[in-house]
Amino acid sequence: MGRAFEYRKARKLKRWGNMARVFTKIGKEITMAARAGGPDPETNPRLRVLIQTARKENMPKDNVERAVKKATSKDYADYREVNYEGYGPYGIAVFVETATDNTTRTVANIRSYFNRHGGSLGTSGSLEFLFDHKCVFHIARRDGISMDELELELIDFGVDELEEDGDEIILYGDFSQNAVIQKYLEDNGYEITSSEFVRIPSDQKNVTPEQREAIEKLLEKIEEDEDVQNVFHNMKEADDEIP
Repeated sequence: MGRAFEYRKARKLKRWGNMARVFTKIGKEITMAARAGGPDPETNPRLRVLIQTARKENMPKDNVERAVKKATSKDYADYREVNYEGYGPYGIAVFVETATDNTTRTVANIRSYFNRHGGSLGTSGSLEFLFDHKCVFHIARRDGISMDELELELIDFGVDELEEDGDEIILYGDFSQNAVIQKYLEDNGYEITSSEFVRIPSDQKNVTPEQREAIEKLLEKIEEDEDVQNVFHNMKEADDEIP
């Protein structure tokens, strides 16, 4: 298995703490996708796959419809996607993705979290080189499918790693290939059950249990912010802690 698989295995237990957080995050993504590409999923590929993701997460249909309608509402809050990068305690790199209607509020909050927990907020782009930006597709497994054949089939379309997970197959590709991969999967009849974007650290750092506790206080505080969509870092998981 490759680096993407190892990273995902480490993050599986790091999902949003409750369903309300999941629904808020996906709902905001749906609204932004509908605003950018129109409210009709038939003509908006990004919206189409986000609705599938919402369905997989058991997000109520009413919530999805409200998120789509919000994009065309006169009271629509014009969200901007803004990234923040910094170092937490013990030199751990932290990459924060937000969707905000008030960047002044958001940057002030993110900076305060870093400062109060022994870290520092860096300049935009200062840590981006430490993470590989990937698109991830979950597709339903077909009967009799060969992973080797599927990998050969998809490699020319930007997929660089595959992973089996029960009744699903998970595909990883470069972020820039997201639209190409989605089009190929849909054109060839693959059922996409969900999709997401992740940032996989190129190198991970060992920490002690005491160091982990301090770092996780910062990460948890950031994740609690209503403007934050995703938080990525390069800290190794507990199984890899140094004694």
